[in-house]
Amino acid sequence: MHISELPREILMYIFRWVVSSELDMRALQQLSLVCRGFYICARDPEIWHSACSRVWGRNCTKIAPFKSWREMFLQRPRVRFDGVYISKTSYIRQGEASLDGFYRAWHHIEYYRYLRFFSDGHVVMVTSPDDPLSVVPRLRTKSVRMESVLHGHYRLSQETDNQTKVFAVVCKKKEEKATEFQKNRFCRRNQSPEVEHNFHVGLHLSSGGRQSLSKLSWIHHSCHITYKLSGETIITAFDLDSMYQPFIFAPVKSYTAFSIQPL
Repeated sequence: MHISELPREILMYIFRWVVSSELDMRALQQLSLVCRGFYICARDPEIWHSACSRVWGRNCTKIAPFKSWREMFLQRPRVRFDGVYISKTSYIRQGEASLDGFYRAWHHIEYYRYLRFFSDGHVVMVTSPDDPLSVVPRLRTKSVRMESVLHGHYRLSQETDNQTKVFAVVCKKKEEKATEFQKNRFCRRNQSPEVEHNFHVGLHLSSGGRQSLSKLSWIHHSCHITYKLSGETIITAFDLDSMYQPFIFAPVKSYTAFSIQPL
């Protein structure tokens, strides 16, 4: 049977697998170039409405001021799932003077911050001195095995048509519970109170959709320390200086090479 003889419902199901849960609209655009029939299927409002609902959720009830769901998805600012946001920070730090006081060393410090968003509201944040070539492939799934990885959730807050903010709360995953033997052995030695560290991040989304440059600028960063025994929470806000460089989006083809589930 030729693919053109398939019922439209089956074709649309195939197209939803092409888009996948990562919202790979670039692959959908390439598929629409095959023939006129595929072009029409790729413009189906149901697909674009589902994609908009996946991104904005309850805030996606009306098309206005856009003319179609496709136009909304392409022009309304949004975070992207087919890549990773990378922020590079570098600075010069003064070292210790030599024993004779003749010279003083200077150190060039360079590290990266990585943000990986998922369509289900999950976000992964990594701070590492390793370059993107070694870190980006490890961020393909949520189960990232790195020492400095933080997991959490995010939400979009759209104040106006062109003003969108991203708020996220991330923390380090809790380690597996120790065995009863380990608890009895070490509980007396380690009597420090249990604390929980949550990092609150606020970012401004300056562009999205069709634009090639998608940037996230820092607007807030704080650490919430909660003592479980007393329930007390201490909030420490960080100064957003030159150490907080904006995140620039970088598309990654391997993130959308395989479909885990359809749209």
